[in-house]
This record gives sequence, C-alpha cells and structure tokens, in this order.
Amino acid sequence: MNKTNAVRLLEAAGIKLRTAEYTVDENDLSGIHVAEQLGQPPEQVFKTLVLRGEKTGFLVCCIPVAEELDLKKAAKAAGDKKVEMIPMKELLPTTGYIRGGCSPVGMKKKFPTFIDETAILFDEIAVSAGVRGGQIIISPDDLCAYTEATFIDLTV
Repeated sequence: MNKTNAVRLLEAAGIKLRTAEYTVDENDLSGIHVAEQLGQPPEQVFKTLVLRGEKTGFLVCCIPVAEELDLKKAAKAAGDKKVEMIPMKELLPTTGYIRGGCSPVGMKKKFPTFIDETAILFDEIAVSAGVRGGQIIISPDDLCAYTEATFIDLTV
C-alpha cells in the first residue's frame, strides 16, 4: 500500500502504527468484508461515519463495523438535538475521502470526533488509512489523542 496522507500525518506525529491491505470488492464495501479480509474480529475494525448536526455542524463517529450508530447518542455527544448522516455526494468535498476509504485522520478540516467506547477494550483497532484497500492498525488511545476524540457509547 502506498503511504496515505493519514499514515504520513500519524508517523510525523511519532505515533506507532501498522498498515494492512485488503482486497476491495466494489460490490461489498461493508466493514464486515474488510474485517474478514484482515482476519480481525469485526469488534476491532472501526468504520468512520460523517454526520451533520442541526446546530453544531459536521462531526465524525468511529464505530465497530458490525454495529449501527445511534443517532440520538451521537447528537447528545455533539451537544445537539439532532444529527444525520451527510449525503454520499457531500463526503468527498467535505472530508477529502470517498466512501469505503474515509479515515478519521487527515480530513480537510478538523471536526469533533467521537470513538465508540468499546475501542478501549483492545490494544489496537483498525481504521481506514484513507483509501479503499488500506487500514491503519493503531492503539485506540493514540488515535483518540491524535484526533482529539472522545470515547463514548455510540451504538444501538
């Protein structure tokens, strides 16, 4: 895998990480597929979701790939009454990333970031490296510190 911007940023910050590659299936961009390809339990592979709050604007949530985001919990975390997923067509212009390759690291702007609290159960988790087919394996604490995220219960 070529070094992505997300990997370069983390390495420049002195954060220890590994990268992993997987085969992209254009018909199956699910995180479960990614976890299977990596040989990792789905609880340890996190997807990055971008939402918009009605008052607070954009926010980022990282949750285990097999889980569903609880919009009420995400809104509460962001200090808003209501949040919703941004439309797919807004993902690239907002973040610089495409669906299936959205990383919590290195977006065009810094957005409030929330990581599901289950991440702390693991020594390392996988998140997108910023491209389809690439993952960053990183300590949840290091990811949280770098993205200035908050660990919180986000799933249904």
